[in-house]
Amino acid sequence: METADALIERLKSRLDPVDAPLEGPSRGDGDLDGGFPEPVGRLRPAAVLAPLIVHGGPPRLLLTERAAHLPKHPGQIAFPGGSVDPGGESPAEAAIRELEEEVGISAMHVELIGRFDGYRTGTGFHITPFVGVLRPGYTVRPDPGEVADVFETPFSFLMDPANHEQHAREWQGVMRHYYAMPWQNRYIWGATAGMLKSLHDRLYG
Repeated sequence: METADALIERLKSRLDPVDAPLEGPSRGDGDLDGGFPEPVGRLRPAAVLAPLIVHGGPPRLLLTERAAHLPKHPGQIAFPGGSVDPGGESPAEAAIRELEEEVGISAMHVELIGRFDGYRTGTGFHITPFVGVLRPGYTVRPDPGEVADVFETPFSFLMDPANHEQHAREWQGVMRHYYAMPWQNRYIWGATAGMLKSLHDRLYG
């Protein structure tokens, strides 16, 4: 198993700098179907943070379960994140802000390591994903208006290709294929699983 120090060095060497221009490859919901119909108009910018925990045991990622009453993606497993404020906020700033708003972890407890491939969703967003290491001393305080639960999943499980399953379901009358990484009683799928697959490819592909 890769040590925490070795993992962090790998992340720093393989990921894009946090403040690098938003260029390069992009993944999306339609990757397993040979493409996905792009929404009409400009994709809305969003950002997420993959919070990496390397203290107190083997490396883990912190994930959230979205509240069941939300109008979009209720109950789904997600990274902390959301829309980028159009008033001049950077994607990195949005990811840090959303981490604090959703799960109560402030910027002082996060060290951003880097950024990986952008991700396009069929719902009209272009997501910029970051990896940040959580420093010890934080307290998780989920916002019940957005988050039903916060949990940790072993990084080794999420980065194991044997766990990168391909599932399918009908969406708007068409069968769509997507990645899924079921873990215990959690069904990690869709954009979150797609970004995890992208992160794996960056680090180990």
